[in-house]
Amino acid sequence: MQLAIKEAKKGIQNGYGGPFGAVVVRNGKVIGRGHNQVIKNNDPTCHGEIMAIKAACKKIKKFDLTGCELYTTGEPCPMCYGAILWSNIKAVYYGCNIVDTDIIGFRDNNFYKRMDLASRKEIMSELDRSECLKLYKEYAAIEDKKEY
Repeated sequence: MQLAIKEAKKGIQNGYGGPFGAVVVRNGKVIGRGHNQVIKNNDPTCHGEIMAIKAACKKIKKFDLTGCELYTTGEPCPMCYGAILWSNIKAVYYGCNIVDTDIIGFRDNNFYKRMDLASRKEIMSELDRSECLKLYKEYAAIEDKKEY
């Protein structure tokens, strides 16, 4: 966790974003580090966890982080939680929780509240499904693809 805190401090001191740092560890070794870079990159997806996951994947040249652990200064938001699940990270250790994050002005808790299907339907609509199904069928027909 100390390395995640160190990453978060880098981001804060450089004005890159919030106090969020993360490290990905495999077999006791750090394979990815990251800190919030939302402001630096003008990109709302540049959370510390995402940056650490990207760095780890780049280092090991794989998109699968099975067996890895993630240490992060704040409880992951829904986006980061999704990335953690997609990357197959086996365990997450976080310092501050979503209440702590809310107190300092971040709105993660609002996103957790909007994860149900009814809330998603407020902003999402199905469009051109038949055309997109053709694309899905084309992909499904590829025999030597890497499954995720």
